[in-house]
Amino acid sequence: MKINNFNDIMKKCFGERLINVPSEPIKIDYKKIDNIEIDGIDTKDYPDFCDAFIVSADYDGVPMTDEQLDEINEDGDFQHECIMNDLQ
Repeated sequence: MKINNFNDIMKKCFGERLINVPSEPIKIDYKKIDNIEIDGIDTKDYPDFCDAFIVSADYDGVPMTDEQLDEINEDGDFQHECIMNDLQ
């Protein structure tokens, strides 16, 4: 088996049970995100809210996938802004 890319390497190591390893980062236009729901807010953890996270949101009117939610939760600045907006 000739290994051409990351997906081939993962399949060689883990077999076919590996499901769709994204080869490119997800591109998100943050202006299209709304209806954001936050969970894990502990006011004793102010101002960091390190346990809080976005559990659901809509992207251009459609519920976001788990992969999209993971991506926006990795953006600490956006996540913190959403948490602060939720508290107002």
